[in-house]
Amino acid sequence: MRKLVLAMTLLTAAGAATLLTSAPAAAYDYPWCLQGRNEGIPGDCSYQTYAQCLASASGRFAYCNINPRVAFSRVPNRRRPYAYYYND
Repeated sequence: MRKLVLAMTLLTAAGAATLLTSAPAAAYDYPWCLQGRNEGIPGDCSYQTYAQCLASASGRFAYCNINPRVAFSRVPNRRRPYAYYYND
């Protein structure tokens, strides 16, 4: 009985240590979305290439489209390094 309690304590401690040290997965918007009757809009946006999306859409009533979060994301406003700014 003592060995069972010790083993359970060690497994619990190991599990807690794993949960505390693991980092969460980074959210990333991929450029291609699978859209269709079952997926909705914007759909399943987990495809890096158009070919991956088409392979997943094959045999289903689905199609591939550009991820709207990627297509309409704002581009950072950068100043051109060659532009001259004059003071009046």
